[in-house]
Amino acid sequence: MRTKTIKKNKINVITLGCSKNVYDSEVLMGQLKASGKEVVHEEEGNVVVINTCGFINNAKEESVNTILEYMQKKEDGDVDKVFVTGCLSERYKPDLEKEIPNVDQYFGTTELPGLLKALGADYKHELIGERLTTTPKNYAYLKIAEGCDRPCSFCAIPIMRGKHKSTPIENLVTEAEKLAANGVKELILIAQDLTYYGLDLYKKRNLAELLENLVKVEGIEWIRLHYAFPTGFPMDVLDVMNREPKICNYLDIPLQHISDDLLKSMRRGTTKEKTTKLIKEFRAIVPEMTIRTTLIVGYPGETEAHFEELKNWVSEMRFERLGCFTYSHEENTHAYNLEDDVPEDVKIQRANEIMEIQSQISWELNQAKIGQTFKVVIDRKEGNYFVGRTEFDSPDVDNEVLIDATTTYLKTGEFATIKVIEAEDFDLYGEVISNGL
Repeated sequence: MRTKTIKKNKINVITLGCSKNVYDSEVLMGQLKASGKEVVHEEEGNVVVINTCGFINNAKEESVNTILEYMQKKEDGDVDKVFVTGCLSERYKPDLEKEIPNVDQYFGTTELPGLLKALGADYKHELIGERLTTTPKNYAYLKIAEGCDRPCSFCAIPIMRGKHKSTPIENLVTEAEKLAANGVKELILIAQDLTYYGLDLYKKRNLAELLENLVKVEGIEWIRLHYAFPTGFPMDVLDVMNREPKICNYLDIPLQHISDDLLKSMRRGTTKEKTTKLIKEFRAIVPEMTIRTTLIVGYPGETEAHFEELKNWVSEMRFERLGCFTYSHEENTHAYNLEDDVPEDVKIQRANEIMEIQSQISWELNQAKIGQTFKVVIDRKEGNYFVGRTEFDSPDVDNEVLIDATTTYLKTGEFATIKVIEAEDFDLYGEVISNGL
């Protein structure tokens, strides 16, 4: 059956999952455009590419449901072809081919040239840094490495993404320059593990040198660090953070748990004592730093005593930003050999308890900001408010600053200085002191 009214040969890329997938979709779209293809992101097209996530159960379900939705559209004649790529496809390709055989073709995470060929395009090696960004114009993700060498027991990422592979500094600088030329002001550095950056290429942890090079890129005003692993963190990064105003006083460092028993079972390579010492060192060296972390509750063998220890530690450490996930029992991971012995309702209850503690901490920290002034970037307008962020907040996951749009005009993508006049658990309300820094 032919498609009905959708323009021919328009490729619609759909992105599911994390910021690494957003980046991969942008690279794919840049390659397609360079081959003269018409490409859109999550709009309408007669050819569909679904970039899937296979990390935990909820993400896998969303990916499968999206594939099924588009297979129905194909059957109804609303689309011509459906291709599936990304982590789910990498991890479960044989199963997917068997269960959903009428997908035109499945591709893994490293098969970009093959996917492009199937879409009638050529892979162009010379396109370093050429992407069609899908984020608001003022910020973009910069993926500095692929894959992961860590042995964490609960994580399937090495299965889907392979071994750690750093991108050379000169390539990343080129990419940053191209992003800046297109109006990007904030770079969000991402990888499965920032801490490991450079070990494979330069035989040393080289994140600090990368930052030294990126701060020289004209037009970039903020550089933010996401997903650093605690073990072996290169402390020279903190010196650069202190010295260079462009580097946000912000670090995303997933810690997962604090009980020594569970850290050992999780194969995290650290202890409660070492982790607590590291966080205290961060705060001593960069007193202004906002630390974001994520935790897992309901891991196999997590007792009430382990959970109480975690709750007490969260209360004691007073993280500025924190997210909590329930454990997902993933096949082919080391932890899959353990009994998934914490009931689902207990996992959810524990996650809620952690987030209640964090909500109170966040409220108290936000109250202290009332009357203070901050540099804020304006991401968007929503209803009667302009919505912005301070350097201490990453898009989509952290706090936001709301500014009354009925009394003030601001341009999205620009910076302003605001004074905080009111604060809630996770959001601040501000008035503009000056426009355009």
